[in-house]
Amino acid sequence: MGACWSKRIKAESPFHTGVNSGSSSSKSSTVPATRRSEGEILESSNLKSFTFSELKNATRNFRPDSVLGEGGFGSVFKGWIDERSFIAAKPGTGLVIAVKRLNQEGFQGHKEWLDDLDVVGGSYFQPLSWSLRMKVALGAAKGLAFLHNAETKVIYRDFKTSNILLDPGYNAKLSDFGLARDGPTGDKSYVSTRVMGTFGYAAPEYLSTGHLTAKSDVFSFGVVLLEMLTGKRAIDKNRPSGEHNLVEWAKPYLTNKRRILRVIDVRLEGHYPLGQALKAGNLALQCLSSEPKLRPRMDEVVTFLEKLQDTVKVAQKEHASIHDSHSTDGKASGRTAYPRPSASPLYA
Repeated sequence: MGACWSKRIKAESPFHTGVNSGSSSSKSSTVPATRRSEGEILESSNLKSFTFSELKNATRNFRPDSVLGEGGFGSVFKGWIDERSFIAAKPGTGLVIAVKRLNQEGFQGHKEWLDDLDVVGGSYFQPLSWSLRMKVALGAAKGLAFLHNAETKVIYRDFKTSNILLDPGYNAKLSDFGLARDGPTGDKSYVSTRVMGTFGYAAPEYLSTGHLTAKSDVFSFGVVLLEMLTGKRAIDKNRPSGEHNLVEWAKPYLTNKRRILRVIDVRLEGHYPLGQALKAGNLALQCLSSEPKLRPRMDEVVTFLEKLQDTVKVAQKEHASIHDSHSTDGKASGRTAYPRPSASPLYA
């Protein structure tokens, strides 16, 4: 059992196109409002079925060096298929896909696979606007804060963009709790566990010691926030040398207005408040601190993002008010009212 998504149909991250996971591919532009039956899901015209043999060939027999990550369902392998025929292609050619293969010893199976197809497989996201990215970040942060502040603290352990699902209103929901663990109890400050999760998102101290804390999730959130700001994946070996690891490459650019312009997603086309981008960058930098104690708590992250969200709303209202007044002035004077150029980050 498995699933296959291509770059063009992926919802791993709503902030950039990338790869996702099963034996179906989606071309739909809508998210189902209600959960469909198994028959409705599998008979959908926007899905492409693959045989196990086809996926095996596309991933070069599920080679270990093709592993992109691992979750509660199983491992995710990188593969290539021809864009037109969908048959296996040579590595580096055709359409890049990701194939999620079921771990037979895991706790997930057919139901979770159908959930993936129904919720994720029916999704297609264009790059989100700045305000929507901040909305998603806030929603995801609230989810982690809820887990961390529960009576029995829960550490998510595998927070990443592909585990954030969005409803039609772009409200974020966390998914795939297969690797979640109860937090430390009593006088213990951490949980000792076998290192698992997704490379590129896991906190360095967790990778080196196996000591899991809520601050491990905070680091992962910092990685995801950085993906939102840059539109780039956490790990991408197709990027130029020195840029494969997003955190290592981007951290030096998050400290001032001029430098941060080098990492902000170009697809935003300058349509974002530079001051807010810098604040979000500074927040990501704090979350990515190599010292866990210096990272903020998730409830503090929520408070920060709520304030940032409020400033976004105020800025939007002011922009709308200015635009309306210019239109009125133009009509009153009998002259054509030309809109002012949108704010450029170069002159903020």
